[in-house]
Parts: sequence; C-alpha cells; structure tokens
Amino acid sequence: MEFLVTTQKNQQFLKITNLVEEAVQRSQVKDGMVVVFVPHTTAGVTINENADPDVTTDILSGLNKAFPERDEYLHIEGNSHAHMKASLMGSSCHIFVENGKLKLGRWQGVYFCEFDGPRNRKIFIKIIKES
Repeated sequence: MEFLVTTQKNQQFLKITNLVEEAVQRSQVKDGMVVVFVPHTTAGVTINENADPDVTTDILSGLNKAFPERDEYLHIEGNSHAHMKASLMGSSCHIFVENGKLKLGRWQGVYFCEFDGPRNRKIFIKIIKES
C-alpha cells in the first residue's frame, strides 16, 4: 500500500501509527509482520515514545546538534544535514502483527521523520502474513 503525506515544516516528526494500523485492518492479516518503508533520502521512519510530544522535539534538537546545517558541506543542494539525519533514522521499520493489532509497546508510536521539508512524501506499507 502506498500513502501520501504532506509535511508542513522543514523538520518534523509526523505520527503515522494510525496509518499503519489502518493498513493492517484493510489487509485483514491477523498474524504476521508490517514493513514501513520511506523511499526518500532526506526523510526516515522510526518507532519511539508517543505519550509526550516533547520527546520528538528533543530528538530533533539532538539531531540538529549532531548534524547541523553547515556551509562547508560539499553536497550542492545544501541539505547534507538532512541526508545524515535520514541515514541515522533509517528508511524502514518492522512491526509484528498479532491478532490483527500492531505489537507495539505501551508508549510506542510510529513516526515519519521529515528533515528537508515541507514536501509531499510517500510511505509504503507491506503486510506479510505469517505462514
């Protein structure tokens, strides 16, 4: 399944847990695995705490300290910092499906990570049925 998201900021975390849950429900798979894949080099996907929005704010703050925007980067587009952040986050995540539900921890959510927005982005979700 392919989903489109539109980001509103240069950098942001969008909670997409509901999108992944919707894909699982539509698939009618009761037990298996979900793969969430982001086909972009300046965006990523991660699983982290969904109870306190300050967590994603803090993650972005830490990433900006580790990978700040710098003039000395060689990449002509000037978004090397976004490529580095996306590489660290990763372009995919895997989640177990049990009894038709995502097997996430109590405080976990799935996030699309934008590092070079705002943009229109794609998210691919594949549900693999347990054999």
